[in-house]
Amino acid sequence: MNVPEIFDSMDYGPAPESAAEALAWLVDGGDRFGHFIDGAMTDAGDGFPSKNPATGEVLATITQATQGDVDAAVAAARKAQPKWAKLPGHARAKYLYALARLVQKHSRLLAVLETLDNGKPIRESRDIDVPLVARHFYYHAGMAQLMEAELPDREALGVCGQIIPWNFPLLMLAWKVAPAIAMGNTVVLKPAEYTSLTALLFADLCREAGLPKGVVNIVTGDGAVGEMIVGHDDIDKIAFTGSTEVGRAIRKATAGSGKALTLELGGKSPYIVFDDADMDSAIEGLVDAIWFNGGQVCCAGSRLLVQEGIADRFHDKLKRRMDGLRLGDPLDKCIDVGAIVDPAQLDRITAMVKTTAGDVHHAACAMPAGGCFYPPTLISGLEAADPLMQEEIFGPVLVSTTFRTPAEAVQLANNTRYGLAASVWSENVNLALDVAPKLVAGVVWVNGTNMFDAAAGFGGVRESGFGREGGWEGLAAYTRPATETKALKPVTAVAAPKDASVDGLDRTAKLYIGGKQARPDGGYSRPVWSPKGKLLGHAPIGNRKDLRNAVEAARGAAGWSKSTGHLRAQILYYLAENLSARADEFAGRLHDMTGAGAKAADAEVAASVSRLFSSAAWADKYDGAAKGVPLRGLAVAVNEPVGVIGAFCADDAPLLGLVSVLGAALAMGNRLVAVASEPYPLAATDFYQLLETSDVPAGVANIVTGSHQELAPQLAGHMDVDAVWSFSSSDISGVIEREAAGNLKRTWVNNGRNTDWSAAEGRTWLAAATEVKTVWVPYGE
Repeated sequence: MNVPEIFDSMDYGPAPESAAEALAWLVDGGDRFGHFIDGAMTDAGDGFPSKNPATGEVLATITQATQGDVDAAVAAARKAQPKWAKLPGHARAKYLYALARLVQKHSRLLAVLETLDNGKPIRESRDIDVPLVARHFYYHAGMAQLMEAELPDREALGVCGQIIPWNFPLLMLAWKVAPAIAMGNTVVLKPAEYTSLTALLFADLCREAGLPKGVVNIVTGDGAVGEMIVGHDDIDKIAFTGSTEVGRAIRKATAGSGKALTLELGGKSPYIVFDDADMDSAIEGLVDAIWFNGGQVCCAGSRLLVQEGIADRFHDKLKRRMDGLRLGDPLDKCIDVGAIVDPAQLDRITAMVKTTAGDVHHAACAMPAGGCFYPPTLISGLEAADPLMQEEIFGPVLVSTTFRTPAEAVQLANNTRYGLAASVWSENVNLALDVAPKLVAGVVWVNGTNMFDAAAGFGGVRESGFGREGGWEGLAAYTRPATETKALKPVTAVAAPKDASVDGLDRTAKLYIGGKQARPDGGYSRPVWSPKGKLLGHAPIGNRKDLRNAVEAARGAAGWSKSTGHLRAQILYYLAENLSARADEFAGRLHDMTGAGAKAADAEVAASVSRLFSSAAWADKYDGAAKGVPLRGLAVAVNEPVGVIGAFCADDAPLLGLVSVLGAALAMGNRLVAVASEPYPLAATDFYQLLETSDVPAGVANIVTGSHQELAPQLAGHMDVDAVWSFSSSDISGVIEREAAGNLKRTWVNNGRNTDWSAAEGRTWLAAATEVKTVWVPYGE
């Protein structure tokens, strides 16, 4: 073939990568691998084969961990953790730096082994996965160095159990391990059953780096091993990346245990193309969005939303581009799409596509004779409610529909239970940056896709999970406030006295819902007595319907989340001013209800006024950040409100606890459904009089009184609530976390420990009241 013929056909390849070094490493390991526990490999035991999905060839036998293996790994991690955490940050940084250097030194071996084990094209593992692994260890080496200076009030959690998926085996390991050990934690990691080999190779790097024994431990096996880790009593934190179904089960299993939890789950990410987009660029971006890693990506742009006027032309050009994709041996550097990880996953993809009534186009590319391969596929003409538009396929399958206006595009994009990522394509930057904040997603790419970096937080909302990986915000998942807490004693209401003192006109409080005082649906109230036997009034007993009405009112006040921080600050200042004007009245109420001394009651009111001022001060100052990513462009972390927050207020600080919750939530643009202190509810029912006279819009703050035990499952299980907090003295933390698994809402509970209300403000509270959205905006011609 001469040069003109080559240019005419654009034919190229093959360019196979040698697997010799990787196969030699497997042979050196005897083709059988044990676990990595306390700095050494254990003897191989009974296990299962790890296969090359492109050929079906058995690469090695992986040991199935037993409960004893997991116990040994956790014990090693527990033993090593105190000494590791006490090392100076610089000492830990040196180990992470060494790991980063070793990843680079062995980059080709890691890339080839990853491709053999996972089936992804060698170009992707070589040019994307492995460099990002090194980047994460370099970046978090710096975080270890800076921890003492920049996070002086934070400390390590302890032992972290980490469970990672098979789509990015080594990269997910780096995302989990690097921040954990940088902050002084130790790790017990379980790689995916299908893809354990690069994790075991990483164990070799840990030994080569001289990492202290027990800091990183790796146990292999199927989902039963993950269950052992999740249920282990001596693990302080669980980090999981995988399916939403399993994430929900983990949320339920850890409920009430006190374990910290972060979940990075599934997605059905929209890929929005407006009619003014650079069509060729958008199509190339789409190829990367959905056929990168064979579509086995949680944030894959698997839902194409294209503006109606260009849809036909866009689909035609896309089909031509699909037909030119190369499918085949993942070790061939000319290949675009590799193998599906396992026959079980291939069968699932095939079965899902067979159910569709849409127009199916399989790419006209040559299919290999054997192995787990599925052709790039486009399914168009689907309605928004079609199962394939809603459910994650996790394969090289793109589903498509059209829209007419930007508002409809946003509505279609958000019409999903997920919220992981989104892409927006338009040459009109005003349009793109108008749409990006409206998308319910943890990451938004403008005129790009699949941009990742250790400096930029990644994670989702809704049923895509909670927590962030990467950046400063990712460190919150592996640290906690360095403060001592004590067990919180339950606070009960004062019982009715034998000799009651009743005087004055009866004053029956009501609920406060949608800007109005409302009688409880059940029609019941209970008397509130002072320790001296005086009847102070009656508090309504709210029920499920009252909560439903309060949540509905909060949902209807969505405009508050779009308001400016300056406006929210003014209203909170005004609220503080009005509380200050009635300070003596509120102090008297606290004194009467709780029996606290006059000085203590005065101090709680003064602290509440100060807390509202502090919340107002933060309302327009809790800034996002432009991340230092290696990109010609910006990656901007934007702090957004969580949405509707349900909160069970403190019993040991009935006014200050309410004000602390309300101040942080409202300052960040959230709407609140607060369940008042159960034994001392009248502080909250007095407070709603201030809400009525302080320009707080209807529905922004709602107050319900009643039993925390009875209302906890109702509020935590409500599908229109985005987060639930609890500072109650009742034992409701486990109930909240378990019920929150329904829609995987965020929770912040006290687990029966006390809160220092004198310091219940600032960045920790504001972080709980916000979601971090990372918006990537590349620029340049």
